[in-house]
Amino acid sequence: MRPDEFLKKYGFDEEDEKDHSLRGQAMEHARHLKRPHAGTPHDWEDWEKYRQSHPDEVEDDDQDEESNDEPSP
Repeated sequence: MRPDEFLKKYGFDEEDEKDHSLRGQAMEHARHLKRPHAGTPHDWEDWEKYRQSHPDEVEDDDQDEESNDEPSP
């Protein structure tokens, strides 16, 4: 029995392998929009406009930053 047959027979075959190509990474980034880490002022203006017009499509990471700004006891 070949290894791929064994994996299919016992349910270990992974049909949904993660796409590590540039296209796959771009699609993943587009699905989970976050605040940019760098960019031109124009990029930031575009980001703010998009965030205001589509608040439900953007992952809000402001809470993470606020918790990091507070001094720990």
